[in-house]
Amino acid sequence: MAKRYGGKFSPQDEPSSNEPLQRGQFDGARVEPAGARANILFLPAIPLVFLSLNDGAIGMTMGLVAAGLLTAAAFMLREGLRAEAAFNARRTARRPAFPRKLFASALTGLGAALASYRTEYLDADAASQVSLLAPILFGLAATALHSASFGLDPLKDKGMEGIDTFQQDRVARVVEDAETHLTEMTDAIKRAGDRRIEARVERFQDTARDLFRTVEEDPRDLAGARKYLTVYLQGARDATVKFADVYARTRDAQALADYSALLDDLEQNFAARTRKLLLDDRSDLTVEIDVLRERLQREGVRLD
Repeated sequence: MAKRYGGKFSPQDEPSSNEPLQRGQFDGARVEPAGARANILFLPAIPLVFLSLNDGAIGMTMGLVAAGLLTAAAFMLREGLRAEAAFNARRTARRPAFPRKLFASALTGLGAALASYRTEYLDADAASQVSLLAPILFGLAATALHSASFGLDPLKDKGMEGIDTFQQDRVARVVEDAETHLTEMTDAIKRAGDRRIEARVERFQDTARDLFRTVEEDPRDLAGARKYLTVYLQGARDATVKFADVYARTRDAQALADYSALLDDLEQNFAARTRKLLLDDRSDLTVEIDVLRERLQREGVRLD
């Protein structure tokens, strides 16, 4: 009798609801927001420095200060783009406390204005007066073009309606400490010198960050997830440090297998906690809907 083919890789094979889906190789990959368009702004300061070295004390000082302003603007812009990308990646987020992109535009305008004033000063005769019109116009034009090219910082909070800001601040502090643990894990595992285990750690970190985002979206979940964000991540960091030191010296295959098994257990626990928090949130929503329906029925409103 004919029998339909099925298996692990069959399109008709449906995964169990209790079995977590495996992450793809590029799942959670993020594009660097500060790309070539932002990094190229580091270049104008380089020729300005070399052109200012033989212009006397005043000309050299103005050139070096202008180059410093342009370099600081490029750094500020890069951090602003990263902060904006993090803001856009989250469902609930506060606007940046420090508008980095706006200050980057202002620093770019100041740097361009000072560089233009330096040129006006060097080209002016001893008896003539240096005009400020051209430097001001160049500075305003550079500021406007910079803002038009890269935009402004997010000026409003996103998805913060009905969220307790005190609880949100508590979550932000806990998540910041948790991100520090993940950063220390990344720095430690590099000492092992094995790209495969580095990729395995990155996959676990993506799963942990899923839990971070879930708690950030609903700060009430912090009590149930605090153990994962503190104790478990501290243990994972300490284990990573010890493994990296041992594996870098001995290349012990058993240590690699034990550490990989530890990451598997941690990833499963973090994923299970994230699913439980999401199910609890859905249960709360169901309760709210049922209560609302009962109230409407008492008011004489029929819901078909």
